[in-house]
Amino acid sequence: MANGEKRSEWVLCRGCGEMVYGRRFAREAKVCPGCGFHAPMGARERIAHLLDDGSVRELDFRVPDADPLEFVDTEPYPERLRRARARTGLDEAVVCARGRIEGHPVIVAVMDFRFFGGSLGAAVGEAITLAAETALRERTPLVMVTASGGARMQEGVISLMQMAKTSQALAQLDEAGILTVTVVTDPTFGGVAASFATLGDVIIAEPGARLGFAGPRVIEQTIREKLPEGFQTAEFLLDHGIVDAIRPRGELRTTLARLLAVATRSARAERPEAEEGPAPVGDPAELPDLDPWTAVRAARRLGRPTTLDYIGMLVHGFVELHGDRRGADCAALVGGLGYLDDIPVVAIGTQKGRTAAELAKRNFGMPTPAGYRKAARLMRLAAKLGLPVVTFIDTAGAYPGLEAERDGQAVAIAENLRLMASLPVPTVAVVTGEGGSGGALALAVANRVLMCANAVYSVISPEGCAAILWQDPQAAPRAAEALRVDARHLLELGVIDGVVPEPPGGADTDHAGAAAAMRRALTATLRELMPMDAMNLVLDRHARFRRFGSASPDTVKPVVKERKPA
Repeated sequence: MANGEKRSEWVLCRGCGEMVYGRRFAREAKVCPGCGFHAPMGARERIAHLLDDGSVRELDFRVPDADPLEFVDTEPYPERLRRARARTGLDEAVVCARGRIEGHPVIVAVMDFRFFGGSLGAAVGEAITLAAETALRERTPLVMVTASGGARMQEGVISLMQMAKTSQALAQLDEAGILTVTVVTDPTFGGVAASFATLGDVIIAEPGARLGFAGPRVIEQTIREKLPEGFQTAEFLLDHGIVDAIRPRGELRTTLARLLAVATRSARAERPEAEEGPAPVGDPAELPDLDPWTAVRAARRLGRPTTLDYIGMLVHGFVELHGDRRGADCAALVGGLGYLDDIPVVAIGTQKGRTAAELAKRNFGMPTPAGYRKAARLMRLAAKLGLPVVTFIDTAGAYPGLEAERDGQAVAIAENLRLMASLPVPTVAVVTGEGGSGGALALAVANRVLMCANAVYSVISPEGCAAILWQDPQAAPRAAEALRVDARHLLELGVIDGVVPEPPGGADTDHAGAAAAMRRALTATLRELMPMDAMNLVLDRHARFRRFGSASPDTVKPVVKERKPA
């Protein structure tokens, strides 16, 4: 399509080759109504599209021109700059502004591919850095919209230094706990992709946008191989754990607003209409003496609410995030940000599914190493933003396959155990179905651990225990009783802190009733923990797990301190 600074009566779609009426094309924010192709947008067009009307204030980050190499190819570099400015009406390849997205304050840095291919030179690097420093000074989230062919060759190694400079600026925002979001547009390559573009806490891509260090032509010429269809596109990168989400242009504002609301705690307290559920049970004597094998069978019913069911009923404004940023996205583990009543949270959990197709897609709820690394990434984001973490656990255990072992399954689990032990934010874990072995514990090193009434939690499945110790898988009911896998026994042992009641007949018979009980349990538990400061949250967690098997279970007694208002 045309680059769109001037509106013509008809424009040609570069995606499908069809003619599109110009006014409709403009109304659709330069997205083809026929094939969905996202045409390029200029930086100021993009800012006007993303930010609230009347809120935009451009930031004057003009930097004196530099020609450190006195570079000349077919013409001097200063002359190329002059012509780029005349053609685009821009000073450089990025425009920075402050404004609001659905009322939420934000600093934006938006690149424009029309200016020198969006290349990263000293002026662009300085503008990105100044935008980050402004966000730091004002404690305002930073949104970066990228479009670049890479480093600016005419500035040589000075251009290369901008990668380090901008990355350093984003590191300062990490230390300060300020949200950074990248919106990847087509194309984003080279030095921009290998620095600030991929350092955002959340990376959102437009459909079809390409992102990579080296362009496909360079790769093919280097390795002498044909690249797969769709290589380096947003869809490829989502499957391979590099981007968090793909959003059509029309949904970007809403998604960004939800992220900003959670990060800045500026959403209204919204809550779906639901009856208040029963309080969690903390006294084993109040629980029925349920046969452990009966509990095992109840915990495995496919009709029970899944993690995404609970999140859908409890967490409003939820934005699911994907990927471990290392090359994979595990569908057996889901997570993201949203509001539990008026409490901003990071919610994470295993996801089984119900149908045969979904169970296969979700790996029967057994996470791979990529799943645990994704969970760790989200927990670090929670720690950065000061958000409580809630985990939902329903898994037979970590996936035991060849690829999982090759990819370091044991290491991924161990690193999660260590990470959760030291998180400086309130953490609550709930076993909603099966809690199987270390694969479950990797999400359950929390300040408070709850269980649904018909859930189970064990070091090994009853069948596995029976096969090993009784040499008879049919002895599973006997093994379940010996392992004390049910909620009442685990509450007596102190392994869990409370039991979430289920509706008569089980959670699978009444999802709304199960969600109401879960809401009450989680909100009450979080409100108990939220007054504690970071040091005492960690001490509390340490004491909780230190006592298991200890002759002196009261080794550490944390002192609760009121958290100072932000």
